[in-house]
Amino acid sequence: MAQTTPNHTQTVSGWAAHDSSGKITPFIFKRRENGINDVTIEILYCGICHTDLHHVRNDWGITMYPVVPGHEITGVITKVGSNVKEFKVGDRVGVGCLAATCLECDFCKDSQENYCDQVQFTYNGIFWDGSITYGGYSKMLVADHRYVVHIPANLPLDATAPLLCAGVTVFSPMKDHNLHQAPGKKIGVVGLGGLGHVAVKFGKAFGHHVTVISTSPSKEKEAKERLGADDFLVSTDAQQLKKGMRTLDFILNTVSAKHSLGPLLELLKVNGTMVVVGAPDQPFELPSFPMIFGKRAVKGSVIGGMRDTKEMMELCGKHNITCDIEVTTPDKLDEALDRVAKNDVRYRFVIDIAAGLPSNL
Repeated sequence: MAQTTPNHTQTVSGWAAHDSSGKITPFIFKRRENGINDVTIEILYCGICHTDLHHVRNDWGITMYPVVPGHEITGVITKVGSNVKEFKVGDRVGVGCLAATCLECDFCKDSQENYCDQVQFTYNGIFWDGSITYGGYSKMLVADHRYVVHIPANLPLDATAPLLCAGVTVFSPMKDHNLHQAPGKKIGVVGLGGLGHVAVKFGKAFGHHVTVISTSPSKEKEAKERLGADDFLVSTDAQQLKKGMRTLDFILNTVSAKHSLGPLLELLKVNGTMVVVGAPDQPFELPSFPMIFGKRAVKGSVIGGMRDTKEMMELCGKHNITCDIEVTTPDKLDEALDRVAKNDVRYRFVIDIAAGLPSNL
């Protein structure tokens, strides 16, 4: 691996962490020239994902410093390669977590690229040419067009950015269970954060009865009045959980803190399914009886493939779905990441990239 190859001739300004302190500072680096399958994107906005925090602080022990985070990227195309037919200069586009996959395995051929054994991510990955990938906390990006999607004209680029990760992470398992085409189900969303609030919006747009399940009673008003949830259960209230037993067809669990899945499984009807998209750093508590006596299933899901991402974006355009965001600027990235660590944002930070870039780059 290498930070650059001889093809990396474009000077780019951005922001990077250089050690496990996670402090973000301005960073000048090189990107590759636009190849025949590439598009060059002027980055206008980039969402801040909790994964960014893990990487800048090396929480998972896999960070290659310096790391330029960011995989919720929106902007405008400034150059297209000769093999690229579906994009043109001036198109509004987005890039999510995927930078490269093998393109040949069964998962890639079925547009489940996110499960490819050779998947490489938009940052802290190794691209096909052997270079380290740098993400969206920067002015521009060169991306293979196969991992780029159009942004509908009616969606603002700032509030759309988190859909590229948070949005597809919750959309993909909902689509897997046909919730986007079969209205009238009763679904539960565990956790009302960056992922959960988008899941509620999808659930309502797709015609379902949505119950938010949270440890915070104070979020009930927000869930119902602002996001349109139908019901609210406090997951630490045994009486509420008892009343909700066997009422839900499907549960999407977005919580990243350690918790027991048993009480949540009891909320599912017989044959119900819980899909886990949150990633606690400690194992779940998973008692067997709620599964056995309810014929229930627990599954996992990670982000989504490109077909799901494109379909999600089209549906978001149709239903006018975006994320609830707080816009920040590059000079306040350390403060924003500290607040992400404390879950002190409703519900996603998005960086206004142009607000912090020198005009000569």
